[in-house]
Amino acid sequence: MNNAHSGYYAYCDYLALGPLLDIQRPTTEQPNELLFIVVHQSHELWFKELLHELDSLQVPLRKADSGPALRTLRRARVIIKSLTVQINVLETLTSEQFDTFRAQLGGSGFYSAQFREIEIVLGRRDKTAAALFPEGSPDRARIEARAAEPRLFDAFLAYLSAQGYSPDDLPSALREVHADDGVEEQICQALVDLDQAFQEWKYRHVVLVQRVIGDRVGTGGTSGAEFLRRAIFTPSFPVLWNMRKAV
Repeated sequence: MNNAHSGYYAYCDYLALGPLLDIQRPTTEQPNELLFIVVHQSHELWFKELLHELDSLQVPLRKADSGPALRTLRRARVIIKSLTVQINVLETLTSEQFDTFRAQLGGSGFYSAQFREIEIVLGRRDKTAAALFPEGSPDRARIEARAAEPRLFDAFLAYLSAQGYSPDDLPSALREVHADDGVEEQICQALVDLDQAFQEWKYRHVVLVQRVIGDRVGTGGTSGAEFLRRAIFTPSFPVLWNMRKAV
């Protein structure tokens, strides 16, 4: 190997650029389909990283290690915001352009198992997420495993307890946290920031769907934009938002 090119090979091999750039495989000759694939594959990569960060976040929370918890919360929020920015790119796709390849998709982001995992980590507790995926499939197994694990908010409650606040009377504990105005309050605000970013991403997503397909049936067989609208303003941590009424 030419030493002058060793850096090139190391870079390509480390990032697996060959396989990575080979998996964008449009099913039609339509030039806009590649954009759709790249943005959605990018979303799945960021979902993977977001799940990693949310899992990592629970460790310092349970150890009452405020600094690392705050840094991880901020990173997770920025990841979600980066996903929101990618919607700007998809908004350049017109309804007519999308229709040229939509029939070939066969599915939609409705079936993103990683997104369902994120919902569960952030607090979703109904039993319907796993039912979207075939029995015996790896995705269904992962979602069912997630559903059996503690949620991020459980780690936050453990954090409050370790810091001397009683989660048995959570509204009172949160009022005390707010009054003390210490690092615990910063953790609360960072969780609200994360929740807000997630709601904003969902809002931008539903507006995108409305813009591209209107009120037609969604690609995954749902009621499209109407289905997504119902989920927008459902916070992951409602008790933290309700404190705005009590403080």
